[in-house]
Amino acid sequence: MNFLPRICILLTALTTLATLTSAPVTAASDTAKIVYEPPLTNVAMDKIVQSELYPQLAYLAQKLLAEKENTTLNGYPAFNGKDKFLPGKIASGLGHLLLNAKHEGKDLAPYLRDFRESAELIVGMDNHTWGIYYYLLTLYELKKNGLLEQALTAKTLDALKKKLDWRSFVTQTDFKLIQLPTNYYGVAFGVARLRMLLGWEDETASQRLLKKLLDHYEQHSGTYGFSDETEGEGRFDRYSILLISEICGRFIETGMEVTPELKIKLRKATDIAFRLGNVSGDGFSFGRSIGAYGETAVLDILTVSAYLSILSPQEKEYAYAYSTRIVAKYVDFWYDKKTRSVDLWGQGRKTDDYRGIHRILGENFSLLHQLISANDLWRQMGYQDTLPKQDLAAWLNQTQPVFEFTWFARGEYDRALAIYRDAGHVFSLLMVNGGASQHGNSPYYPLPFSNLLVAGIADSGYQHPQLLPKFTLNDGSELIATAFIKNIRNTKNQQTYEVSYHQDSLTRIGPVNQKPVPDARIQLNTSYRLGAGTITRTDQYLPTEKLGVRQVSLEFASFSEMPEINGNTIRFNKGDLSEFTVTGMDHCSARASLDTENFKSPNGPMKTLVSCERKAFSFDTPITISWSIKYH
Repeated sequence: MNFLPRICILLTALTTLATLTSAPVTAASDTAKIVYEPPLTNVAMDKIVQSELYPQLAYLAQKLLAEKENTTLNGYPAFNGKDKFLPGKIASGLGHLLLNAKHEGKDLAPYLRDFRESAELIVGMDNHTWGIYYYLLTLYELKKNGLLEQALTAKTLDALKKKLDWRSFVTQTDFKLIQLPTNYYGVAFGVARLRMLLGWEDETASQRLLKKLLDHYEQHSGTYGFSDETEGEGRFDRYSILLISEICGRFIETGMEVTPELKIKLRKATDIAFRLGNVSGDGFSFGRSIGAYGETAVLDILTVSAYLSILSPQEKEYAYAYSTRIVAKYVDFWYDKKTRSVDLWGQGRKTDDYRGIHRILGENFSLLHQLISANDLWRQMGYQDTLPKQDLAAWLNQTQPVFEFTWFARGEYDRALAIYRDAGHVFSLLMVNGGASQHGNSPYYPLPFSNLLVAGIADSGYQHPQLLPKFTLNDGSELIATAFIKNIRNTKNQQTYEVSYHQDSLTRIGPVNQKPVPDARIQLNTSYRLGAGTITRTDQYLPTEKLGVRQVSLEFASFSEMPEINGNTIRFNKGDLSEFTVTGMDHCSARASLDTENFKSPNGPMKTLVSCERKAFSFDTPITISWSIKYH
């Protein structure tokens, strides 16, 4: 059975792992609050990995070896040339099976044979950047365990020594990345370091690339410690928070000591991971490449922090409990037993084109690698048979602030994240610039994201700008308020928290692949009020010249259903969102969103589309547009 997050389940007295592979759903009224908790949350993480993940990996390996270049998964060809990391991911998967067989004391002969056969199958295939890193990490682990020469023929190993090289994506003269985002310095460093550890080159390149990596991180994380994904445009997302954990992970994997300065930055990322904490195993809810990867990002941050003893003993116990829920959710929610594949694309789910279904085999191997690698670290920390704490919700309520504000950058524009915890929900109010390629996509809008309450839509463009009024002027220009955020402030008034900011320009809608274009004809003051069960956004729009406005539109794709309309208030009879109210618009309507590509989120389909409109007017004095959501 597939479960959507926040479906209420009843866990009865379950005593064996075999009885924990599914859980019943309790009957509930349509308006009652429902909270999803994955089965297996009271089982040791290692037992979940051994009983659920390794069998998935073994199935994929045997399917690959049987079908070879003609391998398909869920009807999609695996070797279609669109996943340039796939050979490295395959090597990683077969390597995990081999190393686990050694750990379990099994006969290694069939695992060695399978690894050799898969290596000969993929040796001539395109393999780039991350794929190179995955492959080299596997070879290094095999070497440490005395298995490298048994797992590969001399001919294949010689070919890999030539192919698996940082020089394929970094210039040799000035050590610059070749048409890649700056976070790839971490990949390049890892590749060079692993080549050195394998005895294939000296340490010169890895030292230079490490300096490039740390210099970039320092330059673009600045005072606050979170990495801008661009060269200073202000695009911060889950990867900006995860990157420091990945850097520390590269140090751990290659036997380097993590510096105190890196640990300080990692602690900041860890604080955010805890603030996102929840019993559902949910992770990041904003930015690109989330869904399952939004959860493994939290898993990575907490696991690396625990391994490096950055956490207090109590924090470590609950980091393990939260991490176990992430692994358990993968088994229950992200993995589809019918197709025997991870599902990021069906059942109303949608992810970025970058992780499209054309990469289905690689996404299976990639996610299994992340989950198994995290478990390996917890196992090294002595948690192999440890049952996770069951009072995670109570601990989070006691230790995590109701509201926390985190700066990403300050300067001409401000970039920040506010996290608000209320009624079992976690809201992430993101205030950044998506930059070229992402500014038009709703996962980067300044919205209070919360899984299955307020969500962005991957690669959405401006067609349906979620919860942002869109101005269409008489000259045909279309403007929304996304990227040019200044003077962010946050205050508290009794039990209500307020976040406000100013934009001296709206964004003129154009191609997403160019940088956002400011249009100063309209300015904006925005405030969010975050209170018990209610979030309100109020926008005051100020024209700097007299404008003819053809229309203002506002849309909200909601997960709640069965709407009743009373003026500009929409009440929902089913779902966690109970009411949506708009002021400053002429009228609103609501309809089923029909499960089209325009209304899918990483976690499932939106159910209702609310559309509001303000008709043509002459715009020469300030106007106010406001919306509020009520939830339970």
